[in-house]
Amino acid sequence: MTLRFISCVLAVLFPMLAHAETVRMAVTTSFENSGLADVLLPPIKDELDLDLQLLVVGTGQALTLGAAGDVDAVLVHSRAAEDAFVAAGHATHRREIMYNDFVLVGPSADPAAIADATTAIEALQRIDRADAVFVSRGDDSGTHKMELSLWDKAGIAPDDLGTSYQSVGSGMGAALNTASGLNAYILSDRPTWLTFGNKGDLVLLFSGDPALFNPYALLPINPSRHSHVNADAVARLEEWLAGPRGKAAIESYTFDGQPLFVHSAVAN
Repeated sequence: MTLRFISCVLAVLFPMLAHAETVRMAVTTSFENSGLADVLLPPIKDELDLDLQLLVVGTGQALTLGAAGDVDAVLVHSRAAEDAFVAAGHATHRREIMYNDFVLVGPSADPAAIADATTAIEALQRIDRADAVFVSRGDDSGTHKMELSLWDKAGIAPDDLGTSYQSVGSGMGAALNTASGLNAYILSDRPTWLTFGNKGDLVLLFSGDPALFNPYALLPINPSRHSHVNADAVARLEEWLAGPRGKAAIESYTFDGQPLFVHSAVAN
């Protein structure tokens, strides 16, 4: 008999000893730093009787954990990497849950004048021309992948930026702290920036380019690759997140009256 079967039998015979099912999910740092985790975990526990244990890492590390079967699901925000993960058979499918956007933040004096740029690409080109300091997460996260993609489209290699390019190899909050200390430019997801407490002289200077669209998706780990994953519980979690209760919880989370995430799941 499997451990899960024994647990179910015990739950029926001795309900006072029953415990919530556990789901381990690797999530991006923005999911945690924005405060959304604190909003979603209590109703998930109450309504689904699921103990959702989060491993908070960058997208690259989250997908590595998923491929190894160390988690039951991942929630990340890097579409190309997600599609490759599903194509490789590590996940059964991709289910978009919500979105927000990326923003470019920098010193209020804006020495590179990126506030006058018309596109994110132009903003990075202005930062390059001004030889202004730019802080990169440098951690293979979804934000880092987006940033590298933008530099590539701008025709600029970060390695050519010299000491103006500061790669910190850390999460969004730590990277923002570094940018605040250096009074530097940085790419951030909007929710983490809005809720960040150590802004210093930094202000939001550029946003609104469709290229900065930032969707988040749930990827259930493939049980045919890792038979121990809690696929049934992940399926219940997915339907909750994609359904009306998930939508209400996600879109009720605001900061200064601004919604931090927009629910975008489509019903199956």
